[in-house]
Amino acid sequence: MKKSRYKYLSEPVTVFHERRLPERGILAGYAALIDAYNLKVPLPGRLCAIGERHRMREEGEWRLFTPRHRPEDSLNGQLTFALKYEGIDLAVLNRLFRRVSQDEIVAIVKNSPTGVYARRLWFLYEWLTGMRLPIEDLAQAGYVEVVDPEMQLTISGKRVRRQRVVNNLPGTPQFCPLVYRTERIEAYLNKNLKERARRFIGRIPRDIVSRTAAFLLLKDSRASYRIEGEVPPQSRIQRWGKAIGEAGLTPVDVDELVRLQKIVIGDNRFVKIGLRDSAGFVGEHDRDTGMPLPEHISAKEDDLPNLLDGLIQFDRKVFDRLDPVVAAACLSFGFVYVHPFEDGNGRLHRYLIHHGLAEAGYNPPGVVFPVSAVILDRIEEYREVLQQYSHKLLPLIDWKISEDNNVLVKNKTDDLYRFFDATTLTEFLFSCVEQTIERDLPEEVEFLGRYDEFRRGVEHMVDMPDKTIHLLFRFLRQNDGSLSKRAREKKFAGLMDDEVENIEELYRDTLG
Repeated sequence: MKKSRYKYLSEPVTVFHERRLPERGILAGYAALIDAYNLKVPLPGRLCAIGERHRMREEGEWRLFTPRHRPEDSLNGQLTFALKYEGIDLAVLNRLFRRVSQDEIVAIVKNSPTGVYARRLWFLYEWLTGMRLPIEDLAQAGYVEVVDPEMQLTISGKRVRRQRVVNNLPGTPQFCPLVYRTERIEAYLNKNLKERARRFIGRIPRDIVSRTAAFLLLKDSRASYRIEGEVPPQSRIQRWGKAIGEAGLTPVDVDELVRLQKIVIGDNRFVKIGLRDSAGFVGEHDRDTGMPLPEHISAKEDDLPNLLDGLIQFDRKVFDRLDPVVAAACLSFGFVYVHPFEDGNGRLHRYLIHHGLAEAGYNPPGVVFPVSAVILDRIEEYREVLQQYSHKLLPLIDWKISEDNNVLVKNKTDDLYRFFDATTLTEFLFSCVEQTIERDLPEEVEFLGRYDEFRRGVEHMVDMPDKTIHLLFRFLRQNDGSLSKRAREKKFAGLMDDEVENIEELYRDTLG
């Protein structure tokens, strides 16, 4: 095997890319490859090193192995360690395959043509690069899965005779986020939240379900705008709510996304509708110099058609082969990282969550989970989850200031938006869906039941139309269960004192 011209760090270190190790260790796996080949990639969420003690240890983002786990200081040794203990990191492998010579990969495969890790490596090289290695198809060997399903979430996959592997990657070379099997995700998968929601709704009278659904839809639409710091006219909130209610009915493509953007924006005189034709970023401008202060840099405008095609193919070919919440997290957060439009990206990102869940039949019939309302309730956690990957991208993007104080990206970055670790994003979305099922749905159903009891009680006391009873309820809620002097003198002057006292008591008993 031809010796690599790259050197692997063989001495213990205490710091790697500004990340401090819990103890001295020799870099291993992806960390060693990133260091040896100077790969400009987002660092994996979990890094590995060989510690000096004879026991394994995990602390923070580091996993320390014992000296007996130390791989050979070679491309094959470090790649085998990575695939065995760290799973597949497509961002690292994609950049690595463009840095090493094809001969090195061929030598690894030919040295162990039926080896599990050599075959995975062989397939991944051709899948990511689109180049066919000068190796004959494997004639005999049992099929092995490309992704270890005990380590990362996969799809059922298809057999590839050339390497005799099962391609269970949950995506395409154009778009393929990966999700690790953490304890939290395993717990969510085992909870069967979809069935729990359906059982709950099945016990509720149909009219209550209908009213609950209408309220939650409007609540989600309003919350999605509030997340962006906007207070649009009620008519636009209702139009967007109607669009959310139809999520999952129409396949996602660029035309559909543009149609939705028009609904979101409303007045588009100062916003370009459709894909950006210039760079974009999320952040502020320096008040004195006008210099961009990006928290996230969007994909280059030239790459948008290909990136969106990757998202669309994921929705059409892979989506229904993953758990719906996992797939919705990958699709929606992938979209918001690309940020293909000048405006409306955040609301469309949250629409895609609804689209994914509805398309998979995850919601009970007629009910939209108010995911945006839950996100608004947990806005700081949401921003932290978004920034976790965005902040990893910033050091890898070479940009300069444009004449209009925008950003101009100078280097190739499209692969940064294709391959990312969606584990934390998936955990967050699962928690939002669980909160909807366990708290928001029951609370709204209970409220409507109590409100109906209040309404019936008022009707027994006074002959009053429904809309007037609702206005009475609003005044009572705004004044902690008491009808204000102004309300009694203006809107409800016809009520007797004893009627007011009885209504206030009824409110406290039913809704207080």
